[in-house]
Amino acid sequence: MENHFKGLSQSEVEQSRQKNGTNALTQLETETFWQKFIGNFDDPIIKILIFALVINVIFVFMGKAHWYEAVGIAAAVLLATLVSTWSEHSNENAFQKLQEDASKIKVKVFRNGKIEEILIDDIVVGDLVVLQSGDMIPADGKLIDGEMRVDQATLNGESKEAKKFVMPSDYVETEEEKKKSFFNEYKLFRGTVVVSGQGVMEVLTVGDNTHYGQLAQEMQTGERESPLTVKLEKLAGQISKFGYIGGGLITIAYFFQQAVIENNFNMAQIAAYFSNWSTPLNDLVTAVILGVIIIVVAVPEGLPMMIAMVLSLNMRKMLKDNVLVRKLVGIETAGGLNILFSDKTGTITKGQLEVVEFITGNIKRFNSYNSIDSNLKKIVHLSITENTNALVSEEIDEKGHHKIIGGNGTERAVLGFIDHKNESAKHGVNRVKTMPFSSDKKYSATQVKGEYNLTLIKGAPERMIAKCNSYYDENGNKQAFNNHAELENLMDEMAARAIRLLAIATTEEDLNEDGEFNNLTLVGILAIRDDVRAEATQAIKEVQEAGIQVVMITGDRRETAISIAKDAGLLTEESHLVLTSDELQKLSDEELKKMLPNIRVIARALPTDKSRLVRLSQELNLVVGMTGDGVNDSPALKQADVGFAMGSGTEVAKEAGDIVILDDNFQSIAKAVLYGRTIFKSIRKFIIFQLTINVSAVLISFIGPFIGIHEALTITQMLWINLVMDTLAAIAFGGEPALKRYMKEKPMRRDENILSSQMKSAIGVGAIYTAVVSILFLTWKTIGNMFIDGSQGLHHMTAFFSLFVLIAVFNGFNARSSNKNIFEHIGQNPNFLKVMGLIVVVQILMTYIGGVILRTTPLDFNEWLMVLLLSASIIPIDLIRKFLVKSDEA
Repeated sequence: MENHFKGLSQSEVEQSRQKNGTNALTQLETETFWQKFIGNFDDPIIKILIFALVINVIFVFMGKAHWYEAVGIAAAVLLATLVSTWSEHSNENAFQKLQEDASKIKVKVFRNGKIEEILIDDIVVGDLVVLQSGDMIPADGKLIDGEMRVDQATLNGESKEAKKFVMPSDYVETEEEKKKSFFNEYKLFRGTVVVSGQGVMEVLTVGDNTHYGQLAQEMQTGERESPLTVKLEKLAGQISKFGYIGGGLITIAYFFQQAVIENNFNMAQIAAYFSNWSTPLNDLVTAVILGVIIIVVAVPEGLPMMIAMVLSLNMRKMLKDNVLVRKLVGIETAGGLNILFSDKTGTITKGQLEVVEFITGNIKRFNSYNSIDSNLKKIVHLSITENTNALVSEEIDEKGHHKIIGGNGTERAVLGFIDHKNESAKHGVNRVKTMPFSSDKKYSATQVKGEYNLTLIKGAPERMIAKCNSYYDENGNKQAFNNHAELENLMDEMAARAIRLLAIATTEEDLNEDGEFNNLTLVGILAIRDDVRAEATQAIKEVQEAGIQVVMITGDRRETAISIAKDAGLLTEESHLVLTSDELQKLSDEELKKMLPNIRVIARALPTDKSRLVRLSQELNLVVGMTGDGVNDSPALKQADVGFAMGSGTEVAKEAGDIVILDDNFQSIAKAVLYGRTIFKSIRKFIIFQLTINVSAVLISFIGPFIGIHEALTITQMLWINLVMDTLAAIAFGGEPALKRYMKEKPMRRDENILSSQMKSAIGVGAIYTAVVSILFLTWKTIGNMFIDGSQGLHHMTAFFSLFVLIAVFNGFNARSSNKNIFEHIGQNPNFLKVMGLIVVVQILMTYIGGVILRTTPLDFNEWLMVLLLSASIIPIDLIRKFLVKSDEA
């Protein structure tokens, strides 16, 4: 090779570098910790809180509010943003380090008449790169010497190795060939791997201009808003409207009560009230402050922190299930998927070829090596172990088997069929001659001498069976072979099921230079397949029952794709469609949108097909998931609402994904969907709990002035309730268990309201009941007289403060389950009982130490008993609601 190629000189390298650039890829833009932190302030509810904080700070400077109220709101904002920012940033750092390592790869090139080893980034257009088995191709180019097989799965998803030949000098690429360049047998692409053979590539394209580089750059496009963000924006708008209207009405109500009701509707007294301008001004400022506080109370500032907390808590649980979450919002989005585009290899299938059956010449079938009769087993062992370029490693895999290394996927699968622990099958022979696999003859051969004097042949059955006059029966004896037609029919049937077939045979003829044989004895047929994962079939069924359309995208040919899809349970109805990339490209966007609900398989898929399918699905307002492992998948992973990158995939794919499936298993995707749905349920439960408190507080504060209650709850008490209940409740609802029944529900629409009709009824009934009980508690003299200092005395008002807190605690049990059994699965969320218990303890403690700040005093046993009984009464009230209102949730 060294005499044959000179390569570029140093001056030519510099000229090429100036003209065409280097082979370095532009680093993807990544946000710093502070950029992420600032970006998280875009959350719609955080924005409302910041507005409330600014107003509160102004009142602090005016002397009309306490400084610790503003500090409390600021703390809630900072905690929520810091939790989510830190989780995302720490995960991104790990991926960045992995990406940097990729640029340290060294490659061999001809430079100045000799072979040099240089860094991958230093390659330039015109370089002649030496490629050998196992090498990753470092740039795009053409083969100018040698012959090889290349694994292009990372770029086009095609599991079959592509053969590459020297490009003829007169070759001109047509426009049609340019569209399908990955199928071009002369061209090589960055990111693909040489499986066998060797050669020299002339570099034609480097860096960002390679297919690999272009796909990586497509990831820089902006991200779509997550479905949760869309729903929260709608909720924030509704809460804002409720808060502002409530705050405005309460401001008017309070001022009306001071100016008109307190003056007994007497016009002379009202005129006198307004004549001293300082009194009405002071009351107006107090009324405005009360209105603003109501706005603050109406906004659940614990919601952003609760979401960050529940996502972080579940992120740790998911890691144990082989699901690594890179972007927190990706978990919740997974629960809302409407359509999932999934790769085949390694996700639905095992991702590795295996011998699934061995068939003899008399059509006897064995599904494992150890089930073969001992005499025949020895010949099978000889035929496979002595005629292969794969090797048995001393290393043991997780199943306790010796790892198979070297060779291509088929060779490793065949050698892996043998039980290498079984010493009794060993034999004493020496290899005399070897003929590697020939693409012309379609078989490989090895001559051995010793215990057996045979030539062992392995290859395409269609070439070998016609030359077989005999076969080995199960006892290892030669028999006349008359079953050609029957065996060929069986093979046709198996080929239709995406099974690759390989024949093994022997002959007593010597291995000659021409490698031709006439009289073969058939040992058997090996049926090889990248089999469907058993657990993936069940997981696909679960996901489909969850109302998610699963579409398999593969580079395989149509027939193979159909067979795998049927086995995986994807093609179950006549209306289900299988399209190839060519068929897809002939359809207009509108035609494809109409067909999309029935599509289940895309065969011979190109990278652009994935991005187009994601775009059209999103235009139909669907929440879209995409799985992928190759560089070709990266733009679609980035573009999808949630991208599932495979753990064994390229770093570029992992960088683009929101979630990394560490074990490449579809079952783990199903678990991510379940976790996503559980998280969304937890968020909804928290919203019921929180909004019931907030709405009831607004109602009480609005009605209070009209019935002679100036401050049912003080401003400090309201903020105390708001902050303590928000923060602790986030922990309480964050640990809710993932229940399998959630996978029986249909997914929500992307633009569906986060507040369901069942939630609205729960919030409405809970808030109105709390307000009614509160008003009766405060105004009914019989109740007031049961307290030491009488109606609206300090004991009475302390009891009301505690009643309001405890009724919310009991309502927490109602909120955590839409079923009648409020204690359902409560043992699986121990934090709930701990938190609710802590809130009760803190509330009791506050009656002792709150003093003038919280307007509290210690209560006696009877007073506490009354508070407890009235608080618990919300449970039977909500049970009646559950009987009357049909639940739309699990």
